[in-house]
Amino acid sequence: MEIIPAVDLMNGEVVRLVRGDPKIRRNYRHLGDPLSVALKWSQEGADLIHVVDLDAALGLGSNLESVRKIIGALEVPVQVGGGIRSLSAARGLLEDGAQRVILGSMAFERPETVELLIREYGSDRIVVALDHLKGEVLVRGWKAAARLKIGEALTKFLGMGVRLFLVTSVSQDGTMKGPDIETLSRIRNSHPDAHLIAAGGVKGLDDIVALKRVGVHGVIIGTALYEGHLTLRDALKVDGR
Repeated sequence: MEIIPAVDLMNGEVVRLVRGDPKIRRNYRHLGDPLSVALKWSQEGADLIHVVDLDAALGLGSNLESVRKIIGALEVPVQVGGGIRSLSAARGLLEDGAQRVILGSMAFERPETVELLIREYGSDRIVVALDHLKGEVLVRGWKAAARLKIGEALTKFLGMGVRLFLVTSVSQDGTMKGPDIETLSRIRNSHPDAHLIAAGGVKGLDDIVALKRVGVHGVIIGTALYEGHLTLRDALKVDGR
């Protein structure tokens, strides 16, 4: 199971939002600039770094320069998401060295681009974001409904060759109230070929253990790491390392 620290960017700084609301945010400028934070997690043994440009996702601006610095400086793989809404943007990040790009709105609005990117770069480098609220998939920075249930979306994209899915519970994200084990278990059982990366709600090691039992491919950890509720080293030990 991949243990993946989150580095979310707004205004050139590392932040954590609660349920995706920019008005409810925790700022971690005391930990340093985004590159310093990403390097910290890399040096502590992260399998992958999850970098999200929240400004781009919300249509408020761009942190592309910071994203590129992180990709260029780290030896561990980086997956990038947030506001990737054009084929050229996705290609640019992959050519810059991102191991994976996370596609949300574009995947639902222009699914042919997903198939094209998989043909060009392979299914191991393309992740489709399934951000959901009570099983309904949301797009456009969680502001609009995709009019698909999460199971329907999985079936659709698996048929197109997608294998990696970032499943974020919007109601849990940034809250440290625990992951949505029920939804993850259900879709893991109904779609065993899907490699699920779980995000939202992780508060401690018990949650990592529970997600491992579900059989997810990876888990993204954000607020719990930044607030000191668990360490990355202890999270990695859950996976036997």
